Amino acid sequence: MDTYNLNGITVAAILDNRRETKSGAYPVKIRVTHKRDRKYYSTGKNMSVSDWEKLDKTKNTELLCIKKDLQYSYEKVRDTVQSLESEGKFSFDALNTQLGKCMSDTLNSAFQAKVDSLVEAGAIGNSITYSCAFRHLEKYAGTKIAFDSITVDWLKKYEKAMLNEGKSYTTISMYIRSMRALFNEAKNAGILKEAQYPFGKGKYEVPTGKGRKMALSLQQIKQIITYTDGAEATEHYRDLWFFSYLCNGININDMLKLKYANIDGDEIHFYRSKTLHTSKEKKEIEALLMPEMKQIIDRWGNPDKSPNSYVFPFLTGNETPIEQKKRVQDITRRINKHIKKIGDKLGISNISTYTARHSFASVLKRSGANIAYISDSLGHSDLKTTENYLASFEKEERIKNAAFLTNFGD
Repeated sequence: MDTYNLNGITVAAILDNRRETKSGAYPVKIRVTHKRDRKYYSTGKNMSVSDWEKLDKTKNTELLCIKKDLQYSYEKVRDTVQSLESEGKFSFDALNTQLGKCMSDTLNSAFQAKVDSLVEAGAIGNSITYSCAFRHLEKYAGTKIAFDSITVDWLKKYEKAMLNEGKSYTTISMYIRSMRALFNEAKNAGILKEAQYPFGKGKYEVPTGKGRKMALSLQQIKQIITYTDGAEATEHYRDLWFFSYLCNGININDMLKLKYANIDGDEIHFYRSKTLHTSKEKKEIEALLMPEMKQIIDRWGNPDKSPNSYVFPFLTGNETPIEQKKRVQDITRRINKHIKKIGDKLGISNISTYTARHSFASVLKRSGANIAYISDSLGHSDLKTTENYLASFEKEERIKNAAFLTNFGD
């Protein structure tokens, strides 16, 4: 097969020998390269190295059929790239959406393309979110959902159906935001006209999940970090929770992926993996390595302090992205289990790994810290995000303080 190359974009069919199948074959994919970024698109075909090498000159009937199918897949990707490039609209998001349209003009195809691209990029958490939304959508509406069939009324009925199933607004919001993201990509790629776009003010507005965000007081945090029942596991996971709180409310995924290379003197530098694949500007977060954090590392950290070693020895670096995700989820569950147990003993409810981040932000706010500093520390893209984030804690404080007005005693 030919290789397409124009204006810095290359399209080629390749044997992806990074992952061997159980049969000893490898998947054949169409690779698109643009500005040193590579994306791989499945052809649905697997081949051995020997069959792949003789594909161009083969006369074998079975291999000729495979070659024909591969040529079709290659031309579909190549033609889509050419079309987008000629209109000055090429991007990988546009390509993914257009390829979905080429296949069957369905939202299903766009979802599958999105999931595949996220898995390829190693964004396993986001891929799981889209997969869950995709599975539920197909269960509700079938396997051939045209973009133009999704209207304001359709979305309202879908929301009502999910509420009747007992789904929370947090889940509903997550599912429909995933849909909206695909519609945005389709609109940007010119697949949808503005009149067909069902989201926004005066149309369908995605509901906002109102999950409880609890922020602890300094006194409560002190109670937690000094609590012990004599069990090593309790102290271990308690300390990991405390490290998360001190390290700018770092989430557990990012904390477990910290390496000694991230430590520079008395500071820790890292990027939030949650926004690394979605934000154009990659915002580095700087956290002060406090004495309490050093003590936690000395007690529970990896004794191998070479730059590429993980600070906390839960990951090895040899895991696949999916295995890594499962390991992080397992440690997160353990921390939540032990920190909830501590909270129950102390009479503090609803403590979790999220509480560490919420408390970090709230304690700084209550102490009078500048909101711009809090925003930078959290890794937010703008001050408005931080203001909205803090608003729920401020309401919590108002409710608590209002109770004092009628606390007349006996």
